[in-house]
Parts: sequence; C-alpha cells; structure tokens
Amino acid sequence: MDRLGAMATLVRVIDTGSFSAAARQLNIGQPAISKTIAQLEDRLGVRLLTRTTRGLTPTEAGMRFYERARRSIEEADEAELAARGEGAGLTGTLRISTAATFARLHVVKLLPAFLADHPGLNVELVLDDRYIDLVEEGIDVSLRIGDLRDSSATARRLGSSQRSVLATQAYLDRRGEPKTPSELAEHESIIYGQGRTDTWRFRRDGTEVSVAVAGRLRTTGAEGIRAAVLADMGLTIASHWMFAPELASGAVCAVLREWTLDPIDLWAVYPGGRLVSAKARAFTDIVAAAMRAPTP
Repeated sequence: MDRLGAMATLVRVIDTGSFSAAARQLNIGQPAISKTIAQLEDRLGVRLLTRTTRGLTPTEAGMRFYERARRSIEEADEAELAARGEGAGLTGTLRISTAATFARLHVVKLLPAFLADHPGLNVELVLDDRYIDLVEEGIDVSLRIGDLRDSSATARRLGSSQRSVLATQAYLDRRGEPKTPSELAEHESIIYGQGRTDTWRFRRDGTEVSVAVAGRLRTTGAEGIRAAVLADMGLTIASHWMFAPELASGAVCAVLREWTLDPIDLWAVYPGGRLVSAKARAFTDIVAAAMRAPTP
C-alpha cells in the first residue's frame, strides 16, 4: 500500500476506534488493516496506537501523525476534485456539528437534496448545544449561533436573524400583552442559561432600555425554551429562526414590536490550521442560501 493509502488507513482506524470497524468501512479484511498499521509503525520507528480495554487509542506520536495525515488526505481530495472539475460529486464523510433545535428546524431538511447531488458522500450530524472542540471531535464544519469564542478557528457568517419577545396567544390572553419593556417585570419569563434573573436590552429611537426579568423556569437547551413557550408557560427572547414554523402559522406572536433587540448571527466555523474541504464549503453554501430566505 502506498503512503497516502497507509495514512488513510490509520485515519480510519483512529476515527472508528478499532481495526474491525475500519476494515468494514474500507471493505477489506481486518488482517490487512493490522498489517498496514504495523508496516507504518516500522517505517516511522514509533508506536502509533495502543490497545486499551475500550479499544484502540492513538499515542501522542500517533495523534500528531493523525492530524497531519488527515490534512494531507484532505488536500489530496481537493486536488483531485479540482482536476475532475466542479461538476464532480463529493465523496467521503462530512461531519457537521450544530445545536439540536437548529438542526431539526433548518438543517435536516436540506440534506435530502444535498445527498442526492452527491451519492458518494455520507453525513454525520453531531448535535450539541454546547461548544465542542472541532479538532478533537473530527468536525469538518460547525454551525454556531451567537458570538464566536474560538479565535483560532476560521469562520464564515451565513446569515442574521431578528430577535423578539415571543409568547403564545394563550399566554397573552391569560396575562395580558406587555406594551412597554418595563411591563416585562410583571410577566413570567423563560430564561436561557443559569440563574433566576436575566437582563434584556431594548432600543427605540436612539434610546436604550435595560429590563431585569425573572422567571421560575430556566433551561440550558433551546428545545426546552421552545417547549416551555409552546406550553403557554411564559414569554422569552429568541431568534425568529428558533420559532420559524410557529411564527409562520401564528402559534407564536412577537410583542413589543416597536422596540428592537440586537440581531443574532449564524456562523460556519471550521477547525483552525486545516484546509477547508470542498465538502464543507459546498454544504455551507446551501445553508447560506437557505438562511437568506425571509423569516416570518
């Protein structure tokens, strides 16, 4: 096996965590995988993998080799794709991370057409509201909403969404609709994060107003915010992306519409120090196009 093939085998073994899983994905026998890794270790003069009770884990040298090998494979794929032309289909596996709610509402529906255009491509969705290490998790592109925390990553802004105070009509019928930001203090607020209070900042005609709101329910997940609002438990501040279906149907209403809140951005974030793959670029292009569609 040539050097690039050996590198690809090691990458697949580390990604899957075992010789047997890598053999299944590469459609070759497990002994061939073991032989390739042994030959690679002999040539390099270092041990790349160690066996543990949980399977195979890379050594420190193995992890350094893995990162550079993966980058070399990506660059080779890019060169081949460029030579074959833009009409060639994408291949391999694209690992995407994003928040579960955003994926359910906006990402999954884009995948059927995307995969149909690229029959040789597989997609892995890693759904987590938390920020994760893109390199450690082997992520090709992460869709993140809000402020960016990783200054070493490469990022592309895909769109921006209005934010509003949102509630169901049933809740507003029961508690009344707030007419000014100060009236929010009299309402039950559903708060994203930790603690019992939050400060919401509004602007109108050059004036900024800050309101401390309180609520009996706080959740660290966007899906919890949606569920609580739709259960008529209170009002919240959220992007129109988060409640796009309900805003379109009228199940959720925006209040205090003459006041504005800071919009929120959607970013495609790529691992730092790595070439952005054609797969990741193609996928973020279709997300950007979808985000340009008007929200309710």
